[in-house]
Amino acid sequence: MEIAKIGEFGLIDRLTQDIKPKNTSTKYGIGDDCAVLSYPDSEMLITTDLLMEGVHFDLTYIDLQHLGYKAAMVNISDVFAMNGTPRQLTVSLAISKRFSVEDIEQLYNGIRLACNKWNVDIIGGDTTSSYTGLAISITCIGEARKEDIVYRNGAHDTDLICVSGDLGAAYMGLQLLEREKSVYYQMVDEAKKKGKPMPDFQPDFSGKEYLLQRQLQTEARGDIIQRLREAGIRPTAMMDVSDGLSSELLHICKQSGVGCRIFEKQLPIDYQTAVMAEEMNMNVTTCALNGGEDYELVFTVPIGDHEKIEQLEDVKLIGHITDQKFGHVLVSRDGQEFEIKAQGWNFDK
Repeated sequence: MEIAKIGEFGLIDRLTQDIKPKNTSTKYGIGDDCAVLSYPDSEMLITTDLLMEGVHFDLTYIDLQHLGYKAAMVNISDVFAMNGTPRQLTVSLAISKRFSVEDIEQLYNGIRLACNKWNVDIIGGDTTSSYTGLAISITCIGEARKEDIVYRNGAHDTDLICVSGDLGAAYMGLQLLEREKSVYYQMVDEAKKKGKPMPDFQPDFSGKEYLLQRQLQTEARGDIIQRLREAGIRPTAMMDVSDGLSSELLHICKQSGVGCRIFEKQLPIDYQTAVMAEEMNMNVTTCALNGGEDYELVFTVPIGDHEKIEQLEDVKLIGHITDQKFGHVLVSRDGQEFEIKAQGWNFDK
């Protein structure tokens, strides 16, 4: 069905007709000029992300439901990175004419799956037309007690540096998808030159399913936040790993006025990530440090929490905070020291 057939308000009604608030802080959601929220005994946390087709996602290899799920999760992840609890979410879409009503319903299905997983209410947003494809802007609202909020600026000398999960898999998943896309387009070009029908192409993903999952099905690590709380551990500084571990560590160090020392042999890297990096002649440590889109948590804790951290499942100790004068150092497997440099996303000049 063409969106023009039911119009903007018809589309909004169709997408949101059965959305009911789950949180007591959601006093009023969709249906008026503003949503109404109430947080009498806690602080409000707000984060927003804008995803642009052709820049942040490629619909050649991600379906709309997975895209919606990922778009919601990257915002939910930011709230967890502040040691907060996500509560509400707004969704704004810019949609081109090539998308049908059913397409946008699939996108919304993914958003709702992510929200349902973490008990988040969709409370509003906006829709408009687009001449350049699809754009998704999501704002997530969360809450935390003032004393529980973890900022980037709280790391201290001798604090331990920890990371959840593993690193580099999402980036290698992207490289895999880009490689198979390139192979397909080469086959298409060759077929066109020879006047042959379009090829029946099957991408080669065997043995690399985990890499695809990490790229296409982003998961916010609220489970790690819960484990930290249960263990009585309050991080001194924390971020989610969206632009790469190097970038996030340097953000923490800059805002905390400290240095850091991490060890290559301690970096958590999945076997499929290492195999794929070797296959593509890439340095796996560089991929783990700078790949981005892992959405794991990197955080610092007081040295006194060492034993507690050692007992936490899916958390790895990778180094420690130092005095600022010692800089930002990666110690290689053979004991050499290298300066950590951020290679995350920047505007093209």
